[in-house]
Order: sequence, then C-alpha cells, then structure tokens
Amino acid sequence: MLGLRLTTLLTALLVAGAWPAAAQSQPKAPQQPPPVAPAKPYKPVAVTPPQPFDEPAFVAMRKQLAAAAQKKDRAALAKLVVAGGFFWEKEGGNAADKKKSGIDNLSTALGLAVKDGAGWDVLAGFADEPTASPAAEQKGVMCAPADPVFDGDAFETLIKETQTDPGEWGVPVSTNIDVHGAPQANAPSIGKLGAALVRIMPEAGAQTPNYLRVVMPSGKTGFVSVDSIAPIGSDQLCYVKDGGAWKITGYIGGGDGQ
Repeated sequence: MLGLRLTTLLTALLVAGAWPAAAQSQPKAPQQPPPVAPAKPYKPVAVTPPQPFDEPAFVAMRKQLAAAAQKKDRAALAKLVVAGGFFWEKEGGNAADKKKSGIDNLSTALGLAVKDGAGWDVLAGFADEPTASPAAEQKGVMCAPADPVFDGDAFETLIKETQTDPGEWGVPVSTNIDVHGAPQANAPSIGKLGAALVRIMPEAGAQTPNYLRVVMPSGKTGFVSVDSIAPIGSDQLCYVKDGGAWKITGYIGGGDGQ
C-alpha cells in the first residue's frame, strides 16, 4: 500500500512557495526551500490507473453515503459504519480508540464535528469515488480511492535518477492527454501523456492552479489541466462486507492535527 501512503500530489505542487517554517535560531537568516531538481529526460514507468469497483452492493452503499454526507446526517452515517473493530491507520500505527464505536472513531478521523463542515465535504468526496482496491493487510477489506499499479522498484530508481521527491509524480487519469505550451485550454499542444507516471514541477506561489506544469519523458515541459492528473497516494476510506452490505471499517491517513 505504498508504505502508509505517499505524499499527495497537490501538496508537492504547492509547497514550492510555502514550505513549512523550520525552527530558526537566527531570524535574520531564514531557511530557503530545498532546490527543485531541473527538468530532464527520464525513462517512463508504466502505470495502470485505478479501476472502478462496480459491484452493485458497493455502488448502492456509496449512494447512501453520499446522501448522508449531503445532509450531514450522523444517524444515517452510523448505519453505514461497523459497530466495532474500526481501524484508523496513521504513521504511528492504529489511532482508533477501541473503547469507542466505529462512528465515533470515523467522526474523529474526518473531523465531522468541525463547524465549517469540511469533514463532511471530505466524506462526500469519498462517496463520489468509484475506484477501490483490496487492502494489502486487511483480508476482505476494500479501500478507496484505489492505488495505481506500477513497478515500485522502477519508481524508486526513477526518483534516484531524477533526484526528485515521490510527491512530485502523478498518474494521468487517461491516455493521450494533451500537453499545452501554455496554461490555457486553447494553447497549442506540444505532446501527449501516455500510460506512465509523469513528473509535476512545483510552482512558486501557486494557489490551487487550474493547470499543472509537467515534465514529459523527453524532458520538455508543458501544461495540463489540474484534474487530468491523479495523486499516487492519498488518504483512503476502507470498507468491508457485513451481512451482504458494505460498511465503512477503517480510514488510512490523517495528520496529527486531526
């Protein structure tokens, strides 16, 4: 499962202009962000994008989950969560409280009690996610979004050869995506993305850009729509079949601030 999870793509895109402030003993000499590796040619690593999981019972559960998220209906959501045995996989291990119910642990993991409703928006995003794949260490559990499939050793070699961070790489959501010479839909196409991992160049000061600057295997850079690239790793909501129906059984991700 790619370790716990790899750094998400958009984090890597935005940190170029907003790296976390490190402790500084001398305020007059602020630390600079690590230099970004220059764009250069690289050997493509083939990837199979995440596939939809269209089992009827799973699709039906997602519809119920979407309705509960839209209405912020905790009671309806509780019916879709296992009563016990809920897991919350974080970097430090299982953060779920065994003394609490599944719905209470899920609420904590997603921050459903936060007044701005952001946690419910995250839940709605999971409900809208059509892909899912088997959990590596949880028998019978499916987690969404699904992981893309690629050669991990080849990816590790790619990272070393390009001197890049894993979070700088993403997965094209389809083949033959046009790469434009400028961040505009009507800009001339200078190439296409295939079924291979693609490098995303961090942009200084980027604020949720509509376009991403990518590096093609040739080393040439161009721009693609932000929604045409998916992250290699992200938080996941996990499900298990309980009495013929799918229920939420765990969550993978979440930082210490949640």
